[in-house]
Amino acid sequence: MDLKTQALRTYRAILRELPRRTPPSPLQTRLRTLYQQQPSQTPQAKTEGGEGEGQLQMKLQQAEQWAMYARAQRKYAALVERYNPGATLTEEEKIRLTARRVGWDLPDLSEVEGEKGGA
Repeated sequence: MDLKTQALRTYRAILRELPRRTPPSPLQTRLRTLYQQQPSQTPQAKTEGGEGEGQLQMKLQQAEQWAMYARAQRKYAALVERYNPGATLTEEEKIRLTARRVGWDLPDLSEVEGEKGGA
């Protein structure tokens, strides 16, 4: 596979793992500029007199590893949420759900506080 095809595949894999936004995030904008640059336009190429194909290949492999890591983190977060659904709940929500589990319905605290203030 040539470098251009590999770069395009890696770029798309990274973008799939980032949240979609209507205005692109600064990270997405930076990634786009990095992938659009020709090898002779990169800052290292100006100082080193040009990048070899080996260095570009190494950078693409690092980008692929980052995309795999981001994908794994996303899947991990989804599994944690799936198997520990109460992990992100507030203390009040946990108490309300525990009460409902044993058949109780807690009163709405906003209604109770409104009665105290009016009386």
